[in-house]
Amino acid sequence: MEPQSAVGALSALAHPGRLEVFRLLVRAGPEGMAAGDIARATGSLANTLSTNLNVLAGAGLVSSRREGRSIIYAAGYDRMRELLAFLIEDCCAGNGEICAPLAAIAERAACCD
Repeated sequence: MEPQSAVGALSALAHPGRLEVFRLLVRAGPEGMAAGDIARATGSLANTLSTNLNVLAGAGLVSSRREGRSIIYAAGYDRMRELLAFLIEDCCAGNGEICAPLAAIAERAACCD
């Protein structure tokens, strides 16, 4: 991942409402959630949610698809993995004791593949 791309993704997440939506979609799994369900779960107004989803989509962190009358949003897991890999790519200068907690978290999260 290029640094400018990482900055764009981090910038999209650097807002409480967008971070809440992204984390909700990560928990929802690949099947995603309908926009109305996201709004109810987060207590977001429709126009605020729409703006937040558009910013996240612009950064590649969420995708959308139409199912009937609903728009379903899902986390962009590939993009999330790229961002996380970029952030820890040079982790700890090879010092395994420092990086061990990150490896344990990554291993627990492997269930999402």
